[in-house]
Amino acid sequence: MTTMTAVRALTLWQPWASCIAYGTKRIENRSWPTEYRGPVLIHAGQTVDPYAGTAPMCRPFLHRPFPRGAVLAVAVLDNCHADDGYCTLWSAKGRFHWHLSNVTTLARPLPWAGARGLWTPPAGLLSSPLLADALAVARG
Repeated sequence: MTTMTAVRALTLWQPWASCIAYGTKRIENRSWPTEYRGPVLIHAGQTVDPYAGTAPMCRPFLHRPFPRGAVLAVAVLDNCHADDGYCTLWSAKGRFHWHLSNVTTLARPLPWAGARGLWTPPAGLLSSPLLADALAVARG
């Protein structure tokens, strides 16, 4: 387990990143588990999920602009568990459910290139004033 001083970032396809940053999505579904616990930057990748329209919870976000290639929010990744049946409306069957709390949306999207997996943001990104308040909330 990591300490709360570490920070990671997670790139998600749109509109899923916006569903976390601007909506009620607090479970990220992944095919792999993580031991990491702590602040995580929610990064919107360049890709748009062509199947997002089949998820009723996601439909309201399909008719709004959603940023791509930018950090949208900071959250705390506080739990990860295997599918245990019904977790939330956002949970996907057969996936690992990454639980996010203390989601703090940035005042505006912060353009930055993403990466695959749970990546370590570089110092240049972490030094952005746009992230300061959101990271403070995540760190408690």
